[in-house]
Amino acid sequence: TLGRTLVGLVPSTAGEIWFEGKQLSTSNGFRSKHVHREMQIIFQDPFGSLDPRMRVRDAVAEGLAIHGIGDRRRRREVVDGILARVGLRPEAANHFPHEFSGGQRQRIGIARALVVEPKFVVADEPVSALDVSIQSQVLNLLVELKREFHLTYLFVAHNLAVVGYISDRIAVMYLGKIVELSPARELFAHPQHPYTMALISAIPQPVPKQAGDRIILTGDVPSPVNPPSGCRFRTRCPIAQPICAEVEPPLASKRDEHLAACHFAGTPIRT
Repeated sequence: TLGRTLVGLVPSTAGEIWFEGKQLSTSNGFRSKHVHREMQIIFQDPFGSLDPRMRVRDAVAEGLAIHGIGDRRRRREVVDGILARVGLRPEAANHFPHEFSGGQRQRIGIARALVVEPKFVVADEPVSALDVSIQSQVLNLLVELKREFHLTYLFVAHNLAVVGYISDRIAVMYLGKIVELSPARELFAHPQHPYTMALISAIPQPVPKQAGDRIILTGDVPSPVNPPSGCRFRTRCPIAQPICAEVEPPLASKRDEHLAACHFAGTPIRT
């Protein structure tokens, strides 16, 4: 929902969305074709996000037609070029989505997003529906395209290891609120929020003996509709104190360019 809200597919219920100095969360903000061209999205589901009745060429070229980019011959050339760039053969353009694997369909989705040359791309859980063996291929492709096309990604995922591989800055969210925001390397080296510490401890390590102790969170995740008072994480937090139920901690600076919303940020957790 977060990613779709940012590109205007789902209306926002609170807050503001700004892009290149313009507020988009107004009634007219997302109606500009220019905004739609500059902001694209790669969907989570490579099976449901493609129209099964459209050939790949038409699905990828649809954005070009909507924005009036090039004539029919030029669009064909652009589509062939972007399909080749994401690792698909030229003949793929004439086939339908059901004729491809999940990884190939996600490559088609990436091509469809990049064909109009956007500046900002929301990658909404782009590898969670793929086999682990295919995930690394798609992630490496996204990294290459980011550098080649000078893209800015908003990469949404539940797997912190995946996020750390592709991101420059990471925002950790819990029940709809950011609890930690930091450069990627700093976050993994010096996590400040207990929830972040628990997420990092859950990342599998190639050498099990060198892995730290796993932080096991107890209790159920509260409802985001009716969150706990004070700190939203307190009902599962291993270092919670009475103040955590009374005062909601602000997102404040704890280290250089490192923000966390915790009264006891940086406190080690004993397992």
